[in-house]
Amino acid sequence: MFCSHKQSSLAKMAAPESGFGRSFQHANPSLPSSIPKAFFKSYVCHSTRPLYVSSLNNFNFVEEEPKEKLSVKCNAYQSRRSEPLQMGLEFVSQQLEQIDTQKLKIGIYFATWWALNVVFNIYNKKVLNAFPFPWLISTLALASGSLMMLVSWASGVVEEPKTDLDFWKALFPVAVAHTIGHVAATVSMSKVAVSFTHIIKSGEPAFSVLVSRFLLGETFPLPVYLSLVPIIGGCALAAVTELNFNMIGFMGAMISNLAFVFRNIFSKKGMKGKSVGGMNYYACLSMMSLMILTPFTLVAEGPKMWAAGWDSAVSQVGPQFIWWVVAQSVFYHLYNQVSYMSLNEISPLTFSIGNTMKRISVIVTSIIIFSTPIQPVNTLGAAIAVLGTFLYSQAKQ
Repeated sequence: MFCSHKQSSLAKMAAPESGFGRSFQHANPSLPSSIPKAFFKSYVCHSTRPLYVSSLNNFNFVEEEPKEKLSVKCNAYQSRRSEPLQMGLEFVSQQLEQIDTQKLKIGIYFATWWALNVVFNIYNKKVLNAFPFPWLISTLALASGSLMMLVSWASGVVEEPKTDLDFWKALFPVAVAHTIGHVAATVSMSKVAVSFTHIIKSGEPAFSVLVSRFLLGETFPLPVYLSLVPIIGGCALAAVTELNFNMIGFMGAMISNLAFVFRNIFSKKGMKGKSVGGMNYYACLSMMSLMILTPFTLVAEGPKMWAAGWDSAVSQVGPQFIWWVVAQSVFYHLYNQVSYMSLNEISPLTFSIGNTMKRISVIVTSIIIFSTPIQPVNTLGAAIAVLGTFLYSQAKQ
């Protein structure tokens, strides 16, 4: 009968410098002779800490029934661990189930993110076609999201984040950049086709590299710089061949790219170490952006213009126009919320790839829904730009 063989007999298989996977050494005389040799040839125990064995139970091998049953049930334990190590096929099965569950979760996030984004862009363009006031539409989108999150916090559906003055100070430059990028993108969509706006917005990585290189002094490997060639070339080709080109729409998309690059930089530097993340982070960002944007919206457009434009839109579209405005505002918040939740679950590379695929789905869907006229060379430019974005996401990692 034996009860424990500590580090002297088994710990050497888990030396830190060698990583994982060193197998038991049967030659060690301190181990009982009842363990079959086949066990040491086919079983490997993985651990970064010393182990001790208190019995042969749960090692998942078959041996002859001992003449006298052991009176003590023992297992393999990791040092400083009160629970026995899980070993064998059951443990592997549990790990595979966890991986499958995580993949399914990510798949649901991506599908929801893309679907919400497509729906938002469709309703956003419908509203802007009937009611061309991008500043107000941008403000309503932020206001609806802020209201939804305030209700969620008050009702206990979502736990309210714990913030302090330092958090809001760090968030302010992020919110300024987010506000500019949001309004600029909406202005762009009010002037040009949804597909064209997103083709130009696929050039955001080029702005990211240029700003990081010349303002922050960061350097990148050669493949990153090479990936900018198809991005810039594709966007330029799409712009010069756009049938309904509008300079305000083009510049709006470009300004949006630049603003979102600074948003990411400010967020990375200023929000590092802050405990608020995911949907709560985006909720706080929306609320601060709303406070920043509202006074500028009143100056840029104003209630008199809105009243006349609203009456005209309702008379042309009908009562369903109100639903369009509500849907546009709600779906804007939801798709951004899901994207931030996705970022918490996946790597930046996977997120970048997902963002590229999302842009493709928006471009294709908007062309179909709005019957956007597009030339073959314009399609080629869009494809090159999106491909460049994908190559950039690969090279950046």
